[in-house]
Order: sequence, then structure tokens, then C-alpha cells
Amino acid sequence: MGIKFSLAAVFGLVLAAYFGITAGGLYHFFGVSVPYIAFLLFLCGVVFRVLKWARSPVPFRIPTTAGQQKSLPWIEHAKFDNPSTKQQTVVRMALEVLLFRSLFRNTQFEASEGHKLGYQQEKWLWLGSLAFHYCFLVILIRHLRFFMEPVPFFIQGLERLDGIMQVGLPGIYLTDIVFMLAVTFLIVRRFVIPHMRYISLPQDYFPLFLLFAIGATGVLTRYIFKVDLIKVKTLTMGLISFHPVVPAGIGVIFFIHFLLVCTLFAYFPFSKLMHAGGIFLSPTRNVPNDNRIRRYVNPWNYPVKVHTYAEYEDHFREKMVEAGLPVEKELEEAPSVTAEP
Repeated sequence: MGIKFSLAAVFGLVLAAYFGITAGGLYHFFGVSVPYIAFLLFLCGVVFRVLKWARSPVPFRIPTTAGQQKSLPWIEHAKFDNPSTKQQTVVRMALEVLLFRSLFRNTQFEASEGHKLGYQQEKWLWLGSLAFHYCFLVILIRHLRFFMEPVPFFIQGLERLDGIMQVGLPGIYLTDIVFMLAVTFLIVRRFVIPHMRYISLPQDYFPLFLLFAIGATGVLTRYIFKVDLIKVKTLTMGLISFHPVVPAGIGVIFFIHFLLVCTLFAYFPFSKLMHAGGIFLSPTRNVPNDNRIRRYVNPWNYPVKVHTYAEYEDHFREKMVEAGLPVEKELEEAPSVTAEP
């Protein structure tokens, strides 16, 4: 059900752009209104999620650990799996963000004959995820040339490096090929592995199908249905300067690609894709595990009047004794009073 719904949603977006341009002539809507709405949703959504995470109380340190905590000098300390200082935590975060270290150490187990469990390394998911994220990053940076004039030298250098394998005209970008292969791998993986297919929901399939459609339409735009890049840059530069203009003759395939990209931006803050920013605000990753070294006081705590156990017992001692409950301090016997003769 999740697969059909996600495919139908992406296919519906493609049809909406196609018929909106060819039959409705909604060039201004898809070229101006949609990107502004998408950017506004993206900006507001990211700010909302970040503020919500920042306000969440952290009553105690809860880092996810996978190694020996710092203890006695003669016991080896896993500095980056169980960091005890801010510097070690920064290194751990860098390894996680840049190299997906925890995913690299992912393992899977299978039940073999004789009811035995066998464990083995699972590196394909790490490799596919790493290729997908870095190719997506390079593609985003390359597309910045449509929003800058003059184009910075590092973007031009990255573009030349990406297209180093010149095959025909226009040249083929390596990231385009690797990106499509990586997205295809992530989609097929959810189809082939039974337990992945069982736990997958529409919100897992939709972004993958959307990213695949974005990559496919981008490839079609560049290599098959040629688009006038000068007109595209005129459109994008008009958007960022708040003087929008939609040149005639760009082509319907570009508006399909553009709508899919805008949908991704609008959907991003409200989906699982927001893990890109959430990892930096996750208390399971961004704090050292130093509970045994120093006392952690929740910075969100506000002053409250506390009621200690000693005060509680002083208040309810008689009732506790009558109920047979143990007390730390016995009842004081009242002094006997002797009558005068």
C-alpha cells in the first residue's frame, strides 16, 4: 500500500506539472509561485523543528555509547565511541556526519541450520548511503551556478572535476550516474529484504521515489530534452532578486523537474529527511558521557521549592508509625506529668 501511494503521489506531481504547462499555461504559477511557497515552507519548517528540538529538556546525559567508558587508568578508554570530553565529542560527531561511522559498523544476523545465529558485516548500505549523500551534495553545489553571477571559481572547478570523463556533448557528470545507482539501490533494498519491506511506510518510500524522479528528470533535461540554460538562469536569477520573470520556451520537462525539486524542499523539514539537521541537536550524539566525572544539572530547570525526605517524615511521622512504616527518627515520648498533692 505504501509503495502504490508513494508512486501515485510522485506520478501525480509529474502529471500536474505536465498538464499545468501544456494545457493550462501556468508558467508563472510553476515558475514563480511554487518556488516561493516551497522556500517559505522550507525556511519556516526548519526553524520550527530546530526551535522545538532546542527547547526539549534533557534531564540527564543520554549519549549512545558503543565502547568502554573512561574509568581506571589501566582500562583502555574508547574515546570516540564513549567520549568523555567536548573535544572527543566533536571528533565523534565529525566521523558520524562525514563518514557515517555508526552505519559503517552495522551488522546483520541470519538464522542458519541448527538454530544458530550468524553475524556478518553489512557494508553495502553504508557504501550506498555514503555515495548517495555525497553525490547529492555535489549536485546541489553544482546547481548553485544558476543562482550566482559571476560563478565562483570553486563551483567551476568542481563542475570540471565532476565531468572529467568527457563522453560526447554535453559531458556526462559522474555524480549523475552514481546518484541514480545509489537511489536505485536504496529503493530495491526495501523491496528485496523482507523485514525492510515489512517496516517500510509511505514516508519511507515517498522521498526515495521523489529523489529518483528528480534525478531522472534532471538527466532527461540535460542529455535528451535539451533546455536553454540561459533562460533557466534568467528565471533563477529573477527569483533570488525578487524580480521574477519566466522566459518563454524553456520546456515542460524543466517545469516537471522544477516542481519535483520544490516539493522536496517543502517536504524536507516535515519528514525523516530532517535528520540532516537533527543529528547536530541529538543528545544521544552531541554530549560527552561524563556522568561519573561531574554532576549534570539540566539548564532548563527552574527554581522550585523542594520537600526533603526529612521534612516529609517530620510531617507524617505519627501516621507512618501508626501504619507500621519504618522511620529514621522515632517519635519523641511526651514527658509524664505528675499531679501535685
